[in-house]
Amino acid sequence: MGVGVGNYEWWEYFIIPWVAAFVGFGTNVLALQMTFLPLDFWGIPLFRLEGRPWGIIGWQGIIPTKAEKMAGITFDMMTTRLFNIKEIFNRLDAHTFAQEMEDGLLLLMDKVMNEVANEYMPGAWNKLPQDVRDEIIVMTESDEFIEQFMVDLQNHIEDVVDIRSMTIQACVANKPLVNKIFLECGEKEFTFIRRSGFYFGFIFGCIQMGIWFVYDSAWVLPVAGFLVGWFTNWIALKLIFSPLHPKRFLCWTIHGLFLKRQHEVSETFARIICVEILHTKAIWDSIFDGPLSNNFIAMLRAHTLVFVESMLAEVKPIAVAAMGAVKYAQMKEDIAQKVIDELPGIIDQTYAYSQEALDMETTIRTKMQELPSEEFEGVLHPAFQEDEITLIFLGGVLGAIVGVIQLFVLFYE
Repeated sequence: MGVGVGNYEWWEYFIIPWVAAFVGFGTNVLALQMTFLPLDFWGIPLFRLEGRPWGIIGWQGIIPTKAEKMAGITFDMMTTRLFNIKEIFNRLDAHTFAQEMEDGLLLLMDKVMNEVANEYMPGAWNKLPQDVRDEIIVMTESDEFIEQFMVDLQNHIEDVVDIRSMTIQACVANKPLVNKIFLECGEKEFTFIRRSGFYFGFIFGCIQMGIWFVYDSAWVLPVAGFLVGWFTNWIALKLIFSPLHPKRFLCWTIHGLFLKRQHEVSETFARIICVEILHTKAIWDSIFDGPLSNNFIAMLRAHTLVFVESMLAEVKPIAVAAMGAVKYAQMKEDIAQKVIDELPGIIDQTYAYSQEALDMETTIRTKMQELPSEEFEGVLHPAFQEDEITLIFLGGVLGAIVGVIQLFVLFYE
């Protein structure tokens, strides 16, 4: 004998909360998947607005779609609130930096000098005793050259490297990296979103069961499914980022789940950023080849010409006599150009010292832990604010579809 207004079997009512629970869980899981995947547009690109993850037929993960925009938001926060590149670079001691490069620079100068001298004045150069040629290289004031150059570089670092451009390009070129930043920083929150969908879905399902017990109109289950899909997504996101500040409610303290983990998230964020993006090699690569590299090369060229003039002082009379003043000037230019071209090949000798001296990870972590909640929220929230309503609505649509299926499979004969 059936029960309720529809005279259904008891187990048919009993199954309603469980279906709602799995709807809540499934829509939340799907929302997360669609936030991060696929990395590239999947579907038929008949029509698609620029910067939108959806097309008429197809989808691209929200974060991969907006990698450039999200990276810009995140790194604007970094460069305005977490560190100053000039202050960071001033931590390098010019003398220590020069010592780290000394051996490599001497070998480089020996190689360059032999190549150029054999091209411009092979007879005069080869007639010099080997110890004289070695002395020309060894006695050069390479330490002073590097020290003076580093001081100049530190004073003008913002003119030779664009950290914002560097980081955004890294994220656009490596979309999985952008996903990794959000996934690792929000790992516990994403786990909560998945699980909460089940719990909240079950609670809503119990309400749905009660309504169905006394009112079994055909529209109830699809509408209830839509509401379950919608509200499980919406509530999960709300609980992650709200309230911004701890609030007392009866005997509980309520605080956004992500915001409560500020110290822990700051450590994760700083580690990923400094290991994957703002490491010493990437910074030097950007200095050598980035959008402001022409400024760097001009600065390096000026210092290198002075250094080469000093190095060639002892052989200048011989060189000018052997080739003439014009050709001598051209030889200096060639030496300077070869040094500029090959310097990137020995800069790696300074990486270990630079990484330790710059210590960007500690700076970013410490500053980030000190951010007010309103600013710290911006680390992860952009992942959901972008097209948030699209994901929530999609959860509702999927819930409604399940409600229709449930209606015809369980209750309509």
